[in-house]
Amino acid sequence: MFLQQVVNGLTIGAVYALVAIGFSMVYGIIRLMNFAHGDIYMVGAFAGLSLLLYAKFPVAAAFLLAVVMAILITLIMARYAYRPLFNAPRESLFLTTIGSSIILEYGAMLIWGPNTQPFPIKFPVTIFSIGSAEISSMQIIILVVAGISMLILTVFVQKTRLGMGMRATSQNMNTARLMGVNVDSIVYTTFIVGSTLAAIAGLLVAIYYNAVYPLMGFKICLVAFAASVLGGIGSIPGAMIGGIVMGLAEALGAAYISSGFRDGYAFIILILCLLLRPSGLLGKAIIEKS
Repeated sequence: MFLQQVVNGLTIGAVYALVAIGFSMVYGIIRLMNFAHGDIYMVGAFAGLSLLLYAKFPVAAAFLLAVVMAILITLIMARYAYRPLFNAPRESLFLTTIGSSIILEYGAMLIWGPNTQPFPIKFPVTIFSIGSAEISSMQIIILVVAGISMLILTVFVQKTRLGMGMRATSQNMNTARLMGVNVDSIVYTTFIVGSTLAAIAGLLVAIYYNAVYPLMGFKICLVAFAASVLGGIGSIPGAMIGGIVMGLAEALGAAYISSGFRDGYAFIILILCLLLRPSGLLGKAIIEKS
């Protein structure tokens, strides 16, 4: 039973990690808690549903266009809702993200209705045995896609010119601008990367659970926030680890303690971690100078 719950926890934890990475990246660049990020995950899932069910697109084309649609909505929010407030108090920008989240959620209800809808495709499921545990082909797909996405992102951030600009901007935006970095381009690139990962996660979960609903981004946004803080907000490796820890805590807690409290175990771990290490697992403590 333990090994089975580890497999289940790693599967959902990989999804949490994908969403948490985008959340953490945006905070690392512009110090923005983007609470509309979870709803981009929802938009990706609904866009995929509409393109498959109504427009009759092939699966690959529908998924690609769904990601593009999620990116476009994110860029619209970034340009017209967030950018005018970059120099405003952080509270104003934070409230704007909450307002954007509400608009996306209730906009989805107006377009697709408030009820849960089945996803229009199902992949053939094959079950494989690993000792006493079983893992489905869909779980393998989620783990492989999430792993490849994280690997590509790591290479992009560490080895490319844009990635170098991201790291420089994350350390000090004003200094990066003085050194010739196009900060606006870096900010929009960060939003693009984050929304891409969120949309991919939304599509994977829609297929895995065969369900899409307008408020599906609410919980995962909270978990992504918690995973980012747990790993060290602003740290991409920290967000990966935080997402996996959240998934494992949820699965193991539900199996061995109580399934009725499954959404609370991850946050208990978060609280304990912050009591012992306030900067998170991979975060760096910041000394405020008076």
